[in-house]
Amino acid sequence: MKNTISLFDFSKKINYKNELLAGFTVAMTMIPESLSFAILAGLSPLTGLYAAFMMGLVTAVLGGRPGMVSGGAGATIVVLIALIQSHGVEYLFATVALAGILQMAVGIFKLGKFVRLIPQPVMYGFLNGLAIIIFMAQVEQFKITDSSGAVSWLQGIPLYIMAGLTALTIAVVYFFPKITKTVPASLVAIIVVFAVVLGFDIPTKTVADIAHISGNLPSFHIPQIPFSLETLQIIFPYALIMAGVGLIESLLTLSMVDEITNTKGDTNKESLAQGLANITNGFFGGMGGCAMVAQTLVNLNAGSRARLSGIIASLLILIIILCGAPVIEKIPMAALVGVMMMVAISTFQWVSIRIVNKMPKSDIFVGVTVALITVILHNLALAVLIGVIISALVFAWDNAKRIRARKYVDENGIKYYEIYGPLFFGSVTAFTDKFDPMNDPEQVVVDFKESRIVDMSAIDALDKLSKRYKQYHKTFHLRHLSEDCRKILKNAEAVVEVNIQDDPTYKVMPEK
Repeated sequence: MKNTISLFDFSKKINYKNELLAGFTVAMTMIPESLSFAILAGLSPLTGLYAAFMMGLVTAVLGGRPGMVSGGAGATIVVLIALIQSHGVEYLFATVALAGILQMAVGIFKLGKFVRLIPQPVMYGFLNGLAIIIFMAQVEQFKITDSSGAVSWLQGIPLYIMAGLTALTIAVVYFFPKITKTVPASLVAIIVVFAVVLGFDIPTKTVADIAHISGNLPSFHIPQIPFSLETLQIIFPYALIMAGVGLIESLLTLSMVDEITNTKGDTNKESLAQGLANITNGFFGGMGGCAMVAQTLVNLNAGSRARLSGIIASLLILIIILCGAPVIEKIPMAALVGVMMMVAISTFQWVSIRIVNKMPKSDIFVGVTVALITVILHNLALAVLIGVIISALVFAWDNAKRIRARKYVDENGIKYYEIYGPLFFGSVTAFTDKFDPMNDPEQVVVDFKESRIVDMSAIDALDKLSKRYKQYHKTFHLRHLSEDCRKILKNAEAVVEVNIQDDPTYKVMPEK
């Protein structure tokens, strides 16, 4: 049944039945993932559930993309594991809040559009590296810490039980969707393994062995850390990385939803919402997070197209925190390990392997480099940044080779150079070599109708070229040059042939 009543600021029709079912399904898939990521980082599972509740609620209400789901995502918490281990959970909360401030700044200054600059090979490497990190982290759950603090691998019967239950979880997650997709496979897998463990009274590792969950409402809490420059130096790099990773994943998820729903989200509004949600997490005991690709796809596949499902999912998680703690603590760790291993397998971009023979070698290099940096350094933002830089340099080199000139002399003895291809720092040498000031006629016209001046290196090259022609007392004209470039040429009035009708005005980035 459909209704046109608006919820918050909705003007579109809302299918309340689909939104309700989608919200329930999303909540059931977020709980095991949030628990697993919190435990992965050595945190109380409750911090993961708080993050799922607060991230989900704030971004559902205020975000720039209806239908998108946010929560305590692994991409953001993975980069903070080193900080948690070295300085503790209070520094984590301060870092999450600071990361939220940085994300809000991106939204305020409307920088969200620059996510378009991330090439596809970088995304392949980013997701593949993240998948490997998540998978390897699950292997750590097959270790046990004794009373003296020594860590060792499970052996004998406990190992066989853990491995068997994990395999059962993976099997259910893999095969259950072939029967029906009405109920989330991960939820079914956890229930099945839970029932097996309880029914046969199998002794195995549970969530309670990691940490206990107190079912209270999140309360306001100022991080207990020294407010000093030294503290800022510790948390700022982590906050910057978390903010970058969170926004990259969130805005790329937003682009994915745009494509699926054939609608347009607001990147800057989403950046503001992500930032506010993380600030809330920092002061209310959550581990922070970002958009979650898997849960967003679950939400869309369940028929959600509005904000209501995200709100329902968040409130349901809060109810489970308040009333369901005794049950959650009994969940076998093998079930969560199996679910997360399947998340890692689905996150890995297998298509990048299938098309590796068809991809340019430079793209393969970028993807592998980004994945290796992600896995080795656990620094997803640095990996993406390096990938973008390498891709940009490869692009610059390829375009530097594309510049060419068509030369001819008209009936009046004027020589024309029609330039094709962009003129920028990489192509200025090849461009300059095409001219012969000594032997050219008295009048020379350089036509930029099919070209473009990109940067200061190009303008400097033109300035030097014009001076070379002046040395031989020859006239040097530039035609079809953009207005903004003409203004900053040092000797514009002397060398530029003004043609207002044909001179375009270029913008480096569009406003929208």
